[in-house]
Amino acid sequence: MRTLISDIESRLDEPTSKGLAAAVGRAIRDGVLSPGDRLPPIRELAHELTLSPTTVSAAWGLLTRAGTLRTAGRRGTVVADTSAPRTGRYQQALEHPTTFALDLSTGVPDASLLPGLGGALQALTTAGTPHSYLDDPVLPELHDVLLGSWPYPPPALTVVDGTMDGLELVLRTTLQYGDRVVVEHPSFPPILDLLEAVGADVVGVPLDDEGLVPDALAAALTDPVRAIVLQPRAHNPTGVSMSAARAKELGALLDRTDVLVIEDDSTSALGGADPASIGVLLPGQTVHLRSYSKSHGPDLRLAAMSGPGPLIDEIRHRRQLGQGWSSRLLQRILLHLLTDPASRGEVDHARETYAERRSAFATALALEGVETGGGDGLNAWVPVLDEAAALMRLASQGVGVAPGSPFLVLPDDPHVRVTCGLLDVADIPPVAAAVAAAARTGGWGSRAR
Repeated sequence: MRTLISDIESRLDEPTSKGLAAAVGRAIRDGVLSPGDRLPPIRELAHELTLSPTTVSAAWGLLTRAGTLRTAGRRGTVVADTSAPRTGRYQQALEHPTTFALDLSTGVPDASLLPGLGGALQALTTAGTPHSYLDDPVLPELHDVLLGSWPYPPPALTVVDGTMDGLELVLRTTLQYGDRVVVEHPSFPPILDLLEAVGADVVGVPLDDEGLVPDALAAALTDPVRAIVLQPRAHNPTGVSMSAARAKELGALLDRTDVLVIEDDSTSALGGADPASIGVLLPGQTVHLRSYSKSHGPDLRLAAMSGPGPLIDEIRHRRQLGQGWSSRLLQRILLHLLTDPASRGEVDHARETYAERRSAFATALALEGVETGGGDGLNAWVPVLDEAAALMRLASQGVGVAPGSPFLVLPDDPHVRVTCGLLDVADIPPVAAAVAAAARTGGWGSRAR
């Protein structure tokens, strides 16, 4: 390790985070470092190079965001293999070796329940031209409609290309390498993939029927935490929605801290009751993201995002260097869907239909002796005896479900995620019976079959 530190030091032109990042980049280019090689611990390298740990951490953050380094659990930080595609948790959750007659693994909405676009498209006469490429990124009429439905008066609001786009912008703007970030256990795999990509130290906090468990969050806060990422409504995969009382309790824990709360309301209008938000108590340190993909159309690629004014301004500046703004043409379509009575009725019908399907599926599983928690959204989080055995049994019957392991942050009993929102009510009893039988299926060496 000392030889490696000497090699990095010999390439260090200036004692800054950018200088150190450049030195490591040169070491990789020169063949001193290869994919999979472990980097020295931050404090050790800082001591040997007479730099501050903050400088080294910032350099690691630059290299991680560039895809040059990656975290590898207990192995620490390693050189990434940029020649091979990475397999993240999300890909593991959705990748299947075969196709299914009934695929309940995807988490996508039922296309037949999306609102029609006929009226919205007829209302469009032109693609529109901005007065300037520096115009406000949000259509003014849409801005007013969004404010009218927001769970609290936000300091600032913008529109982005979906909640994952907004989440990535927030994380890359606010986090440095090694920052501790609290997430729900279980959690949505792309969130975990994003946090890994920016080099965050992920801390799992379990859920109960009302949201994050306060005592577990308080324990996590005994060490510095930079941010919390949570899903306030129709949590994916469990279907839990945070209660207003729990939001107030969590807000009290976070008051007088500088922890940034990031709320991902991906299911939005399909998620049942109005979402509780910690932003009601802490608007100056809350980012609230609301997607319209599942409710109004995945290919709209639109989400609204509120947050502290300086953070939203910084994100707007970053976007000006890339896509600039989210299509105002698509924003006009969304505006029509949010204000047209017929379109609103279609979304209301979809929400009621999903609620009926989820309730019927949970009831059918309960009759088979399998209990699921949560009550909202498109998915059910089903406990199983053996994940691999359950997946294999269902696959043999032409049914695909998502493995639970990519969703886990902490050790837990095995589960699978079932997108029951895709099932017609009449089809639920036989599918629930098949899922229940799979849940009782053990692996090799187990007596349960």
